[in-house]
Amino acid sequence: MNTNTNTKQKEWVFSDQRLQKLRQQYEIYTPEDFKVWKILFERQMPNLPKAASKAYLEGVEQVKFTADKIANFDELNQVLAKSTGWEVQVVPGLIDDDLFFGLLNNRRFPSSTWLRTMEQLDYFEEPDMFHDAFAHMPLLTNQPYVDFLENLSGIALKHIDNPWAIQLLSRIYWFTIEFGLINEEGELKIYGAGILSSAGETKFSLSNEPIHLAYDVRKILNQEYSKNRFQDKYFVIDSYEQLYESLPEIEAVLEEMLLEKRQ
Repeated sequence: MNTNTNTKQKEWVFSDQRLQKLRQQYEIYTPEDFKVWKILFERQMPNLPKAASKAYLEGVEQVKFTADKIANFDELNQVLAKSTGWEVQVVPGLIDDDLFFGLLNNRRFPSSTWLRTMEQLDYFEEPDMFHDAFAHMPLLTNQPYVDFLENLSGIALKHIDNPWAIQLLSRIYWFTIEFGLINEEGELKIYGAGILSSAGETKFSLSNEPIHLAYDVRKILNQEYSKNRFQDKYFVIDSYEQLYESLPEIEAVLEEMLLEKRQ
């Protein structure tokens, strides 16, 4: 195997002209930005010691997020470099699927640096850096979790020109990385970032109102989701290792479904 060639192929994303050379300009955050971060942090963090996965809570301690300080990516990257080798890549906002998966496949987590305004505290259409940082980044310290993220993205890149394949894989991402639950010592806990950044869905997801299903690759690949309301069902993993170990099944069932689509 030609390692140099594979590395070059994998790192194409860093020379792509669409990937702007952006950085977090920490010095330009305003008093309102700090106030927004503080309000959102203090609104949600007290809910999480009993609700969030142990790995997330340990990650929060490692990255040292606090209410009074907006997440600093330079400091965060030093922590991630030592724990899992990941890094935060600043992007302008939503990016194309190939760039998104290309970055993740190179252990770079794409994040915006802008924060919602005071008027947007309760509703905003595009994920801001509070969601990206507060909800996603603590779990980037967990090795099986990031290994899953990296390799799931590798599968996506193999099918990047097939919109149906990307739609199917987005269901895996949605019901794990964004809206996943985990069973820890007989109790449901949250690891999905879409829930972790929402006080309302934190309470709802762990209640008896939605359906809780055991993690099942085939079911997830056949399950549509909604972006505009709380989920009516959540899939529950038993460990982050289970996620990583499910990658061959994800690839196999995906290929099967793509073949059925072609016939």
